[in-house]
Amino acid sequence: MKISIARGELLDALSTVSRGLSSRTTLPILSGIHVSTRGDHAVFQATDLEVSVRTSCQARIDETGQTVLPGKLLTDIVRSLPEAGISIEVTATGSAKITCGQSSFTMKTLSPEDYPKFPEVSPSETVSLPTEEFSHVVHQVSRSVSRDETRPILTGILVVVEEGVLRMVATDSYRLCVKEAAVSGLSGGMELVVPGKAMEDVAKLIGSAETVSLGVSENQVIFTFGETTFISRRIEGSFPNYRQLLPKDYVTRVVVDRIELLEAVKRVSLMAQHNSPIRVAVSAADHTVRLSATSQDVGEASEDIQATPEGEDIEIAFSHAYLLDGVAVAEGDTVALETTSPLKPGVIKTAEGNGFTYLLMPVRIN
Repeated sequence: MKISIARGELLDALSTVSRGLSSRTTLPILSGIHVSTRGDHAVFQATDLEVSVRTSCQARIDETGQTVLPGKLLTDIVRSLPEAGISIEVTATGSAKITCGQSSFTMKTLSPEDYPKFPEVSPSETVSLPTEEFSHVVHQVSRSVSRDETRPILTGILVVVEEGVLRMVATDSYRLCVKEAAVSGLSGGMELVVPGKAMEDVAKLIGSAETVSLGVSENQVIFTFGETTFISRRIEGSFPNYRQLLPKDYVTRVVVDRIELLEAVKRVSLMAQHNSPIRVAVSAADHTVRLSATSQDVGEASEDIQATPEGEDIEIAFSHAYLLDGVAVAEGDTVALETTSPLKPGVIKTAEGNGFTYLLMPVRIN
């Protein structure tokens, strides 16, 4: 096999498929990237048996063939080279020569016969989404995905498509984020739980593609965008009934400038050390929200910000990290904090009402 590719296109392709590389030393073949030729394209693929990624780019094909090259090493080499044409030539002795200008590298190849076949999946249901909308929603909900592998269902994002609305839901049992987006040209419906990491990877990889297609088969989810196919296992199980968790009404509602609140939470958080919570005290008479934090043996901080409250005065406490995350991803000029009591969850919404809801559990105030 002998191919020549522009350095920029090759690096993009390698960076994309690297998301599927395995770090398992027990199967060295999975640390490699499979390279093959198809027409006037070079095809690259990688898998860790949970996730499989395949992409292609235009190339000059002097000799057809296939090989498996060490993934991380190949990517590092290409990243270090100048912007020029790169030639990859596989010899009969089981090595590959990579040349670019005056630079030359030789590396051992792995057997393409030992490489797992790329799963050819026929989705039973498919929807297409604008990439900007998809990436945007994933960015907002992904912070609430659990990192605790003991409850696999919570490490995923619930994706619901129905009647022209895309809804994503994530929770780690301490907070819950729901984001809805009206998507035009959407036909069909589906509901599935996708690994949070896979969703984040796809959102980062989409790049200049205009749409991303989301397909579902029995136990897999297939994303296709541009020249790339990204396949991941679905997470089986019942996602928590998030609708039951969302309060139907509120006792206190306060609307504040989002950036002002975000900056105030950041400042007061400096004193919320060792998991100390941030107290949020709403005063209807003063039209203020006071944020405060105290760390034993360290000190304390407080800040008042102007607000538009309705309902009763309340003092409630939240994890400073979770509160910061919720305000950061809410967007919009203003946010509303709705509460019912100091011991029940608080809800952050964008005051403009754009389908964003972030529920967070309170911390008991001593």
